Amino acid sequence: MNFNFLTSDTTTKTKIKLHMDNPFFVRECASFLNKKIAELDCDCHRPLITFCIGTDRSTGDSLGPLVGWLLQKKQPYNSFIYGTIDKPVHAINILETLNEIKMCFNNPLIIAVDACLGKLDSVGYVSITHGSLKPGAAVNKNLPAVGDLSISGIVNVGGFMEYFVLQNTRLSFVMQMADRIAQVIAEVYNKNLLYAK
Repeated sequence: MNFNFLTSDTTTKTKIKLHMDNPFFVRECASFLNKKIAELDCDCHRPLITFCIGTDRSTGDSLGPLVGWLLQKKQPYNSFIYGTIDKPVHAINILETLNEIKMCFNNPLIIAVDACLGKLDSVGYVSITHGSLKPGAAVNKNLPAVGDLSISGIVNVGGFMEYFVLQNTRLSFVMQMADRIAQVIAEVYNKNLLYAK
């Protein structure tokens, strides 16, 4: 199955990386996303999809579903959100969900959201990239790259016993990060109301 319409190379693209406690986090991240959306869709014809990856069975890996759940609460009218606590998108159903999007939308513009592991001094940072992300890379899963734009939240330290680290990440920390990311995406949707309705 070819999902080229969902992916793009991240190596030559720009990105922004901010700590979630940065007082300008929401403003700076939303501004970056809005600029990239304008570049990718200058005619405002592409439906804007939020694709939140992860599972509610692992605290650290619940970042994506929590973002989707919080975003739904902020915007109950928004039907372009995939991946919530109630209906997570994970390794088992990611291909099925991508196929559903392909069937339902013409050339969608996808913002992919996922948790990741990193260096100790990077924990708490959120990276937003013009390009796709590779879900499951930290735990050696071979899943398709997803997203025209991607948001990766560094929830804990990587490099050793990744499954155990994800399972033992504090829910409070993940909830705070999810809330900040959901604020960013909600602001982006509010600026691009034509996509969200």
